Amino acid sequence: MHATWHNRWHPDITPAGVVEPGQTVTLETRDSTDGIINSESTHSDLTRLDLSRAHQLTGPYYVAGAEPGDLLEVELLEISTENFGYTAIFPGFGALADLFPTPYLLKWKIEEGFARSSQLPGVALPKAAFAGVVGVSPSQESMASARQQDQLVRTAGGTVTADQPGGAVPKIGSTGLRTTPPRAFGGNLDIRQLQAGAKLFLPVQVPGALLSVGDLHFAQGDGEVCGSAIECAGSVSLRVKIVRDARWQPRMPTFMTPGEPQRPMFATTGTPSEVTGSRPDLTSAVQVALIEMLDYLCATHGFEREAAYGLMSVAVDLRLSEIVNLPNPLVSALLPLDIFAK
Repeated sequence: MHATWHNRWHPDITPAGVVEPGQTVTLETRDSTDGIINSESTHSDLTRLDLSRAHQLTGPYYVAGAEPGDLLEVELLEISTENFGYTAIFPGFGALADLFPTPYLLKWKIEEGFARSSQLPGVALPKAAFAGVVGVSPSQESMASARQQDQLVRTAGGTVTADQPGGAVPKIGSTGLRTTPPRAFGGNLDIRQLQAGAKLFLPVQVPGALLSVGDLHFAQGDGEVCGSAIECAGSVSLRVKIVRDARWQPRMPTFMTPGEPQRPMFATTGTPSEVTGSRPDLTSAVQVALIEMLDYLCATHGFEREAAYGLMSVAVDLRLSEIVNLPNPLVSALLPLDIFAK
């Protein structure tokens, strides 16, 4: 289909076209940095990126007949990627940001269903492609509520992606929401299970739903811990259906997966390094599990730490193994062993 692009959520962005329920459409997608990173890029190029322009999403598309209160079922049929991908470590971003203060670029060659990098000899990641961003448009009321919530986080000293209205595409998006965080209407979900064969259900907030897709990933671990997956461009084929008068109306995105084969895994675990306050510190437990995995990869495979961190982001699955045995929740980090050459 004819594509237009945008990098903010806003209900007044002009639709790129109309999609009929039951119609199969194929959407061409750009990578998260809009093609600026390529096979010739260097680590230092990451410091010159204009991140106010991420992500460039394909759409939005008006779904005929969709109305507020409906659910939009998005069935993902096929996902194709180009032959280059990258994983980026940006200073100040990621689950172990304090340990990685300098930019690092991990480059991948994609061919015959696998991604390989000269920076990670002996590693071959099988294709597990999905769109990191799938969402519909927020209503004006939803945008106002999201802004209030973001401000509460800022006031409490938390981190919220800056508005940076100068990077908005199109200009009307300058008063919209950034695409970085996931929201109730979808967006940057980064759910790696949303591969071909999966179905995503999104609460519709505006007439026509205004569906957009982008931020394609060749592979990613649950958690995307360094801040990026194997980012790439490609295409997504999908089919939509309007679900009306359902017995249960979710307030957040829900999804169904086609199932995955079991793989042999090696796992590290983590509990909080410090116990503070009345609630279990899941972030600390995550970091402990990841540092254990990082040390394991460097010690047993000889990878440089930045490359190992990138590998964890694209291959290691974080799991909340238990949260009830206070004061220590347990987080597991699972590494599939079939990515290594025998």
